[in-house]
Amino acid sequence: MSTGLAILVLVFVALLLLETPIAFVIGIAAVLSAFALGYEQVLLSVARDLGNGLDSFALLAIPFFILAGELMGAGGLARRLIDLAAALVGRMKGGLAMVNTLTCMMFGAISGSAAAAVSSIGGTLIPEMNRNGYPKDFNIAVTATAATTGLLIPPSNVMIIYAVVASNVSVGALFMAGVLPGVLIGLLLSAVALAQSRRGNYGSAAGQVPPLMRSLWRALPSLLLVIFVLGGILGGIFTATEASAVAVLWAFLLSVVFYRETPWRMLPEIILRAARTTGIVMLLIAASQVMSRILTQEQVPDAVSSALLGLSQNPVLILLTINIILLVVGTFMDMTPAVLVFTPILLPVAVELGIDPVHFGIIMIANLCIGLCTPPVGTCLFLGCTVGKSNIVAVSRAMLPFYAAMVAGLLLISYVPALSLWLPRLAGVLK
Repeated sequence: MSTGLAILVLVFVALLLLETPIAFVIGIAAVLSAFALGYEQVLLSVARDLGNGLDSFALLAIPFFILAGELMGAGGLARRLIDLAAALVGRMKGGLAMVNTLTCMMFGAISGSAAAAVSSIGGTLIPEMNRNGYPKDFNIAVTATAATTGLLIPPSNVMIIYAVVASNVSVGALFMAGVLPGVLIGLLLSAVALAQSRRGNYGSAAGQVPPLMRSLWRALPSLLLVIFVLGGILGGIFTATEASAVAVLWAFLLSVVFYRETPWRMLPEIILRAARTTGIVMLLIAASQVMSRILTQEQVPDAVSSALLGLSQNPVLILLTINIILLVVGTFMDMTPAVLVFTPILLPVAVELGIDPVHFGIIMIANLCIGLCTPPVGTCLFLGCTVGKSNIVAVSRAMLPFYAAMVAGLLLISYVPALSLWLPRLAGVLK
């Protein structure tokens, strides 16, 4: 390893340990490495890379989807989805656990945010499950793990980021590819929640179960968001970026006009929150472009590819190694920076193994979803503990069966490509 790359790694790790914001970690480490490597006009080069990192039409979708998620989160969506889930599965033993997982799946998919799902759904259902005799740590574990499935089910901002970093990958194909894997992991988590509830004799039914048709009617406009986005993209009516603008319009109409749960005076605050989140994401993307260029010029992807392919000639073992690397990465790095940093390094290895880039994108996201509820940097885990008023050790222990379910789903996604590729090929967005 050259001196410049050694500085890159050491500064990166040191700043992470100091809890520096990840965008500054990536940017500072890359700039210091560029100086050490003797690049000419470093600051000018960095400025150019920062601009090039954001020069992508597909990235315009991110602020729109973030704003749509904020509008949906503030517009009474959570209560309607909870009622629908209760009407579908609330009558069975352990029904509230099933209601939790199903609602988190739907809310996470529509809002595009696992953290929003933990806050909105957990804030309502965790206290309700506590009152119905479910253990508090179990309730938090159900919420935190189920919330991550929404990042696989479109629309998903992290899929857009992966498509931009990977280049020549269709956002529409990624959206379609995530549907079955997201549903699969959601079903596995639901099965574990139900089994745990029945074995521990947790709760009973979900209390007063609302009528199915009335609940479906009230929740249907919200669910139509996903249908509009996917249907419009697949039907060639609009691009993924244009679909994000349609999502904002529909979310605005639902929250402000139809449901009337978001007063006009709240709109500036909602827009400001969306702008802050967008600024963080865009700064991450821009900074990662600087690091990506250094890694490429120093032939790090080629070196990693040669090292992994030199470990074994067995594609199964190499893919297992990649999964282990990503699982470890997910424990200390949030999803967006992990995708930005490790896609350029690991994607060439996947392509060398004959893995479709769309399939590999779903594998990567599924891995990093597990990291969202794994210490020490699991966003959903920390947020769930805050909402449910518990500690990380106790909740992590309750999560063990759910970790097993997520890893089982990950292995199926990794080694059964049809789970990711069948729908995009059926829809004609992938050859």
